Amino acid sequence: MTNFTLEWTIMPADHGKLVRDFLQEQEISKAALTDIKFAGGAIQLNGEEVTVRRVLTAGDRLKVTFPEELKSESMDGEELPLEILYEDAYLLVLNKPSGMNTIPSREHPYGSLANGVVGYYEKINLAATVHIVTRLDRDTSGLVLIAKHRHIHHLFSKQQQEGQVKREYEAFCEGFFPQLEGTIEKPIGRKKDSIIEREVQIGGQYACTHYQVVKQYPAFAHVRLRLETGRTHQIRVHLSHMGHPLLGDDLYGGNRIKIQRQALHCSQLSFNHPIDKEILWFESPLPPDMRQLLASSSI
Repeated sequence: MTNFTLEWTIMPADHGKLVRDFLQEQEISKAALTDIKFAGGAIQLNGEEVTVRRVLTAGDRLKVTFPEELKSESMDGEELPLEILYEDAYLLVLNKPSGMNTIPSREHPYGSLANGVVGYYEKINLAATVHIVTRLDRDTSGLVLIAKHRHIHHLFSKQQQEGQVKREYEAFCEGFFPQLEGTIEKPIGRKKDSIIEREVQIGGQYACTHYQVVKQYPAFAHVRLRLETGRTHQIRVHLSHMGHPLLGDDLYGGNRIKIQRQALHCSQLSFNHPIDKEILWFESPLPPDMRQLLASSSI
């Protein structure tokens, strides 16, 4: 199996630094450095294994090999069809269909996106487990970001805290919107006596959703949404609270006459590449069931 590695050529600005300080500047955590030391990783300077106390010289070549990651014993790899939109040594961007869990659940222990990714890693001989950066509900379709290593997931988590991982959704909502755009700032918490449902409640976690009406149809509105926060079921709860539940979302008051799942799709995703630092942007068109509903409503 191929272990995850990172390499740098030491620049004059880093001449004289300790390896430990340089790696901390690269946002490699102390916990990761401990794993590298005791769990099978390595730090090499110009091909020689060294400790973090070695002093760097301009022009040195520093290589860090992370320990092999073991997949969860409860996560079986499966050969599933995956729509991979982008892949490099650090991350995957996939297009998830509706009806597929992002990770296994008690009700659906197999067939999840994560199961498929584990199977894919086994196929390409990658020593890694699955690190989901952006998660979607089972019946929500669209773009999902996955880190190929714990350290990359750590870097993405920092980006998420700083609002640099951005997602845009498209939804079909019941009712007529008197305002074509707006912001919903309502705290969300777990509904009493339910392990699944959330609701707007005093004392809940801060949640912020921006919306813009793309087009108002007689029976529903096509709405574009952007999140400032990522609370569980945030879009579904906020729109239901406004009196505009998603079509097909019977958990939060939507009806299933026109579509058999919540009409919600993650259509855009952008972030800073954790290593190359360039901004990457991806788009996913509406899936067939939502396109068909638009077509029939335009007649």
